[in-house]
Amino acid sequence: MPDPGTILGIETSCDETAAAVYDGRRGLLAHVIHSQAAMHSEYGGVVPELAARDHAGRIHALVRETLRQAGLGCGDLGAIAYTAGPGLIGALLVGGSFAAGLAAATGAGLVPVHHLEGHLLAPMLEERRPEFPFLALLVSGGHTLIARVDGVGRYHILGDTLDDAAGEAFDKTAKTLGLPYPGGPQLARLAQDGRPGRFRFARPMTDRPGLEFSFSGLKTAVLTALPADADTQTRADLALAFEEAVTDTLAIKCRRALDESGLERLVVAGGVGANRRLRQKLADMAAQRGAELYFPRPEFCTDNAAMIAYAGWARRAEALSPGSAILARARWPLHQLQPPPAQAA
Repeated sequence: MPDPGTILGIETSCDETAAAVYDGRRGLLAHVIHSQAAMHSEYGGVVPELAARDHAGRIHALVRETLRQAGLGCGDLGAIAYTAGPGLIGALLVGGSFAAGLAAATGAGLVPVHHLEGHLLAPMLEERRPEFPFLALLVSGGHTLIARVDGVGRYHILGDTLDDAAGEAFDKTAKTLGLPYPGGPQLARLAQDGRPGRFRFARPMTDRPGLEFSFSGLKTAVLTALPADADTQTRADLALAFEEAVTDTLAIKCRRALDESGLERLVVAGGVGANRRLRQKLADMAAQRGAELYFPRPEFCTDNAAMIAYAGWARRAEALSPGSAILARARWPLHQLQPPPAQAA
């Protein structure tokens, strides 16, 4: 009989097609990711219809390869977890439809997973994992928030962004500087050649109480400061000043959240969590306070199926029977999640 703790995870919320297998006793057995970045770079951003078509063309072979690497067959799966939202609705439906079809064919349970819960639980894939409760900075292209995490499904958002997410601001600023898609990593690389101090931008909303964020003004500040005839060095200087402003702001708000909550564990998740400057600043801040800092490995900061498989394992008691309706939500507020029912370890 299949092990109910062996979970196949499928991720298709945006422009990564990914699959992974997590086993409750043996840990992560395999994970495979295909990025569509090269395809979308021609358009300067993700084209939803193209993303969905590419997911549909790749997902079968990618899942088959993941199972091969894990040394498993479809009949060995206890449940299939898939990203149900938030995300691009067409892309979500591709993953959900494939998961539902595979569940119907194998008799495995079906577990819809919230994409942000996957990110929040991604550090649990590491050998050094945080204990509940902890604070989490979730910082990505679509989201920037600080949450108190008291357990699976027990999330209290302490601060959110009022406009652009940090990753979105990175991408838009990179485009302003003439950098190709995906812009965030390109801007970080350019900033390595920047000269400190030539430009300085505000650290938005750090001069007032609260844990909210606002990054839209920073990209406007870069546009205003960018000369029409800017050379490569000037663009690098602007990239550095922008990156410093964003990472300083995130570090300041995380310090404030630790001070106000009384917690001493901070998890950093999401694609921007792979930024080296941010990691260093948060590490310095945590060391000064004596706080514990946890990062997923960089490949688990960006969208991946390993985190979806783990979240599916954590919620396996909620598995739906094969033939259940596909859940796909372009928008899905994190606070709507509830803790899973009690389940065996």
